[in-house]
Amino acid sequence: MKMKSENIIFDTVAIVGIGLIGSSIARGIQKNKIARNVFGYAKTASTRAKARELGYMDKIFDTLVETVNDADLIILCAPVGSNAEIMRNIQGHLKKGTIITDVGSVKKAVIDQIDKYLPDGVSFIPGHPIAGTEFSGPESGFAELFYKKCCLLTPYTDTDKVHLDKVVFFWEELGMFVDVMSPEMHDLVLATISHLPHLVAFNLVDTASKLENKKDYEVTKYAAGGFLDYTRVASSDPIMWRDVFLNNKDAVIEILDSFIDGLADLKDSIKMENGNKLESLFTETRNKRNKILDSIKKLDSE
Repeated sequence: MKMKSENIIFDTVAIVGIGLIGSSIARGIQKNKIARNVFGYAKTASTRAKARELGYMDKIFDTLVETVNDADLIILCAPVGSNAEIMRNIQGHLKKGTIITDVGSVKKAVIDQIDKYLPDGVSFIPGHPIAGTEFSGPESGFAELFYKKCCLLTPYTDTDKVHLDKVVFFWEELGMFVDVMSPEMHDLVLATISHLPHLVAFNLVDTASKLENKKDYEVTKYAAGGFLDYTRVASSDPIMWRDVFLNNKDAVIEILDSFIDGLADLKDSIKMENGNKLESLFTETRNKRNKILDSIKKLDSE
């Protein structure tokens, strides 16, 4: 994969974890010609073999150390619960000036896992490209996954500005809008807009399944667009989401408590047949959602 020099940000990018996000990053680098070499590693031999077969990386290594040994940018794309183990394995094999970033949807816990293993001369700039599908695996990635989506960076120390600018530019070259915020704010925001909806979708499918068992009747065969659209994310990687909820526990519980209070109010309104209150809430939330859609359309048109 020989690339034109004018777009190159990093000489060698190493991607640890080559599922949906990791494979999409590799394809985006290849398409946009922003690194000379892209190396990859996956924990399982079958995933490595599939990635080799697909051919969107220069090299797929069988060990972590080989993958990161000469990397200028390392992107951690494995489940967030595995970051500490990864860093323990690679900390003695990183060259000075290397930048590490990640793609996890939890930031504070990831910083705690990685920072204590960070060698002198190596920068860690936590990141989260807010993009994805319900699919997983090295064959599920595509270069356009990040186009016109938002990437959040959460530097937590006096980060080298040159390094930060390079990471910002990297994600922008993949088509993303980049914002910077604190790790704490990131975790609360994502608990609201991503983690809670996934939790509700998982629970909704489970509720329907339990009803089928209780009533001995095939409820889900009647599932139409609304149910299937809303629960689409329940097809997501269970290991990834297990780690997300365990590592963003405090923020998720805070938002979940508020959500449960809202459900209780709705239950009371239905029980008391308070149609005015229900209509008022539905009207208000519809208007708020329409404003969100308008802002997204505005971004897409820019």
